[in-house]
Amino acid sequence: MHSNHTSGNLTDWQQEADVYLRKGNYIKAASLYEQAINIEPDRKSYYWQLGLILLLQGKEEEAQTTWWLGMADGEVEEVELWIEELVDLLATEANKQAATENYSVAWAIRQHIREIHPTDLNNLLHLIDLYIALENYTADQLNEYEIITQLENTAPKELDQNLLLHLLRKLLVYDPINLLSIEFVSVAAEKIEDKPALVSCLIPPIYQIAYSFAELGVARKYTEILLNVVPENQEVLRTMAQFSTELTDYSLGLEYAQKTYALSKKIFEKVIDYHLVCRSLIALKGCDLTVKEAVEHQENLLKSLVVEAPEQLAGSAIRLYSSSFFFPYARDCPEKNVEIRSQVAELCQLNLETTYAEQINKYRQKLSAQKQIKSTKKILKIGYLSHCFRRHSVGWITRWLFKHHNRDKYEIYAYLQGAENRNDSLQEWYIHQATKAHVYGIVNTEVAEDIYEDGIDILIDLDSTTLTNSCSIMAMKAAPIQATWLGWDASGIPTIDYYIADPYVLPENAQDYYPHKIWRLPQTYVAVDGFEVNIPSIKREDLGIPSDAVVYFTAQRGYKCNPDTARLQMKILKEVPNSYFLFKKFGESDVLSELLIDIAESEDISSDRLIPIEEVALEEVHRANLAIADVVLDTYPYNGATTTLETLWMCIPMVTRVGQQFAARNSYTMMMNAGISEGIAWTDEEYVEWGIKLGKDEKLRQEISWKLRKSRQTAPLWNAKQFTREMEKAYEQMWQRYVDN
Repeated sequence: MHSNHTSGNLTDWQQEADVYLRKGNYIKAASLYEQAINIEPDRKSYYWQLGLILLLQGKEEEAQTTWWLGMADGEVEEVELWIEELVDLLATEANKQAATENYSVAWAIRQHIREIHPTDLNNLLHLIDLYIALENYTADQLNEYEIITQLENTAPKELDQNLLLHLLRKLLVYDPINLLSIEFVSVAAEKIEDKPALVSCLIPPIYQIAYSFAELGVARKYTEILLNVVPENQEVLRTMAQFSTELTDYSLGLEYAQKTYALSKKIFEKVIDYHLVCRSLIALKGCDLTVKEAVEHQENLLKSLVVEAPEQLAGSAIRLYSSSFFFPYARDCPEKNVEIRSQVAELCQLNLETTYAEQINKYRQKLSAQKQIKSTKKILKIGYLSHCFRRHSVGWITRWLFKHHNRDKYEIYAYLQGAENRNDSLQEWYIHQATKAHVYGIVNTEVAEDIYEDGIDILIDLDSTTLTNSCSIMAMKAAPIQATWLGWDASGIPTIDYYIADPYVLPENAQDYYPHKIWRLPQTYVAVDGFEVNIPSIKREDLGIPSDAVVYFTAQRGYKCNPDTARLQMKILKEVPNSYFLFKKFGESDVLSELLIDIAESEDISSDRLIPIEEVALEEVHRANLAIADVVLDTYPYNGATTTLETLWMCIPMVTRVGQQFAARNSYTMMMNAGISEGIAWTDEEYVEWGIKLGKDEKLRQEISWKLRKSRQTAPLWNAKQFTREMEKAYEQMWQRYVDN
């Protein structure tokens, strides 16, 4: 033992002990400290250090004995000071162990701190963090340690603010649905001094809760907690507007959307926030005059944005993609709609290319180099990107393509967004069908990199502007060929090469105003082999409808309800005696019902003939419920899509009004590809004529129904295998064109 002790600086023996400690040679380190205590029994720090070394050896009782031995001769004030020193030493070591992911050791050390100082709240918070890291956290530990009560009674300045923020985020990721988590966050949010940091920390996991866990109600609860502490924060107000509208609390959604819009100063903020206003308005009352005026106002804002062309929008650029989303609901003006959408997409592209320049250049260089060696390729890698590989319209339709793909010629890659915590049987099916599947949360940054690393040849976007994350991924251009198919109209993103359509769903002159090359498949742009159907949840007698009555039905969401079309539907009802009109009721609001009743009364139709029905949870039940209808009346200017497919599969006659835009031609292409033209109207007058004719002519309805039943064996709409071959042929031709150019 070296005896040249000097105060202040570390002595030679202590340095030697430190070396032993770092190497994990606890026996030799302990021996040096034991000798030191024999020489200097009053130097208390040696007891604390020796006890820690014993603890690291797993000798917990000996460690405690050593600590208490060091404190045995102290006065109350001295003991308090010593405890503070010991806790500091143990906490430093616990942090060191946690930093190297020795969580169980860190946990054991912090349990001893808890025994020494049971009300040290920061230590208790660290313990919860370690329980989560060790994956044996249960919310009961919050109760056991009385953390929430202590937190309520602790001043913010006494708390480790960074630790509290870190733990808040962790709980929202690890155990967000638990009521105790909500209670903890509610109390903790009040204690965070840096409110902007609090918002930045919690908003991403809140979106995960909403869309990856599919727990919108819980997500809104957390957003309300944030709103209590930052009532004027635009990000929180936007989130509340979005969640409230999606939870069918439309009036509240509108209130929050208007609040955030009122706070907007910059033009891009105004565009983002007024989009939320349009969204809430259209959900609340259908596409009435107020909504049309709102959409017009949004268009003017977008035009100002395009003129101003602000740079360095960063994350906000991504949000702008969906800012013209509601235009097709309000008007059938594809040239205007596509033009403004494309201009906004170009602006977003410029901003993203500035923000992610290094990454995008890396993809470009690799794709350019690879092109030289990829001219002869036997197996194409096809990537599909969507947040809808689940029980969703896109999910029900795309599965047939996955099922029928030729696996000898194609490798199929699936990129599932917002799917990380989702429990969905169809999603699991997709994961097992793909050659390789990537599952992400809703907030993700690595998708483009994964597409690049997988070496995808053709990337198909199924979401268009319905998910802004998809837009930013497509804008990165991580695959040499990119196409939009199925989910919505073309997005206008400059890096997308093709928009997949068919002879009917876009008019002949569409290429004049679409920025992408339109790739028309020979017959139909969509096909299914059928749908699962359950037992209906509604019957005529339960709704008070006579068995000999004619039942008209519209299956569309409130977004698609247009007063002009509703007026045409009431004209049909007026001319067909003993007829009823069934429509879906959405959310708590009766505004939509009131709108329809007002229109009916203006046509001298009793409101008794209008029957709202509740939305059902399962699509299989919805399809079965369609059988109650004699005739389905489609919406305009935004037709049904999956609902039309389901109607035709259930062999029910329908009337559709064909327009010029993609959204106004979906039912048209599906009816043509199911082999029926009865019910296809090119004017408002024809729509009414077909509606009356089908209502009055039972024989005609039976003929159409029989024709639809027979078409299951022959029509392109019901031949998903043939459709898949046509898609594959398109992929081959796209690839060849890429190689040849």
